[in-house]
Amino acid sequence: MATLVRPRSGKVIAGVCAAIADRFGVSRGLVRVGFVLFGLFGVGEVVYIGGWLVIPKAP
Repeated sequence: MATLVRPRSGKVIAGVCAAIADRFGVSRGLVRVGFVLFGLFGVGEVVYIGGWLVIPKAP
């Protein structure tokens, strides 16, 4: 498994979903849909911003 870092390429906004998908070996699209649904029914935006602040960029 890869480490949890935001990629410099292949990202849409900040790379949080891409980082999570790469780390756990799942589809980036699936993680993005999950964040959208979580945002509609919960606090997905807050979690995304928190991930943006906590997950480092790839070197």
